[in-house]
Amino acid sequence: MSTKFKPLADRVLIEPAPAEEKTASGIIIPDTAKEKPLQGTVIAAGPGKKDEPMTVKKGDKVLYGQYSGTEIKLDGGTYLIMREADVYGIL
Repeated sequence: MSTKFKPLADRVLIEPAPAEEKTASGIIIPDTAKEKPLQGTVIAAGPGKKDEPMTVKKGDKVLYGQYSGTEIKLDGGTYLIMREADVYGIL
């Protein structure tokens, strides 16, 4: 995905991984019961703060908190924008 959106400071734009459609045993999960995914791919990253360079970069698979970020719609897709501090780590 290519977007012209450029996060500022220490913010990152993340494309969440798709939620599981069914359980390991084959039970289909309805949309209302699907858990919000906790991992995704960095689509864009800001330049960082003056004394804090960015660690994550475009293309990194990351893990983040369940209630992290703000959902935004860009180019027909749904993404999360959050501070790098809300990212737990790179997978």
